[in-house]
Amino acid sequence: MKKMIVTGSSGLIGSEVVTFFANEGWEIYGIDNNMREDFFGEQGSTRSNQERLSQTHDHFTHYELDIRDRKGVIAAVAELNPDAIVHTAAQPSHDLAALRPFDDFDVNAVGTFNLLEANRLNNPETPFVHMSTNKVYGDAPNELSLKELDMRYDYADPEYYSGIKENFRIDQSKHSLFGSSKLSADIAVQEYGRYFNMPTCCLRGGCLTGPNHSGVELHGFLSYLVKCNVIGRQYNIFGYKGKQVRDNIHSVDVAIFINEFLKAPRAAEVYNIGGGRDNSCSIHEAFDIISSISGKEMKFKYVDKNRDGDHICYISNLSKMKTHYPNWNITKSLKMIFEEIYTSWDKKQKELV
Repeated sequence: MKKMIVTGSSGLIGSEVVTFFANEGWEIYGIDNNMREDFFGEQGSTRSNQERLSQTHDHFTHYELDIRDRKGVIAAVAELNPDAIVHTAAQPSHDLAALRPFDDFDVNAVGTFNLLEANRLNNPETPFVHMSTNKVYGDAPNELSLKELDMRYDYADPEYYSGIKENFRIDQSKHSLFGSSKLSADIAVQEYGRYFNMPTCCLRGGCLTGPNHSGVELHGFLSYLVKCNVIGRQYNIFGYKGKQVRDNIHSVDVAIFINEFLKAPRAAEVYNIGGGRDNSCSIHEAFDIISSISGKEMKFKYVDKNRDGDHICYISNLSKMKTHYPNWNITKSLKMIFEEIYTSWDKKQKELV
């Protein structure tokens, strides 16, 4: 039985990876210390995911370990000797990074470095998959020529119709402290691939989402938006007239791609992984979609202040992923994603009544 370490195993992507590969017959060791609750409060806790995974999968073992603990990480990797490491643990919020910069950098940059070096010391041939972010490009995408439509912004240059490619520049732009810590990790993952010829890849995610997301205002765009609709909470739009665009990918499609990569790993690769143009929407378009599903109008307030380093329009170009791994494609449409998230939040709300 193949063995896999999944960091952030109780989070959105981590828990999806655990489920997918456990069902594929892997033995999974999940490293997670529920720091999301420390970051976002009780509503951000991922303990329910941890409990669900432990109850559902016989070959899943939870490790309560902080990835900032260098000695603990090195010891765990040596003890478990995995056939693959999927690193999804992170501090994921722009805003929180500015409030807690040391925690942000230590988790995102130093934690990733601890795992990479532990992997190299134990078995440098073990594939290492890192969940990076499109924020490694900073706000440089905002320099692209855009056109303002009734409900969204869009790229004016036809060259970018299918989205942003992996060769887009990553420097001389404002990233937010979160973006800079994630970029540090991203480059380290690439460098371990190039310098030591280790099989590594960075998945520069757009909006990663799904029904297992513990969405909060500071992180989790679609999950939190749908939650606000279900419970009747006001949603705050921060800047850009609510026309800012994101492409959304279901966590299961991320797990499917990781599976394809592990079948034929490459060294030092980067991929922009998102929903692509078909799964893109603005905030106002998202309001219309969820209202059509729930039958409830969104309550919202517009705050005329853009988030620092925020993207006006971001769509992932998926052509490189599909060229390198032609068996992979998006399986969850935008409407399916909304419906699954709505069903999840609606169920939770009814259980509280």
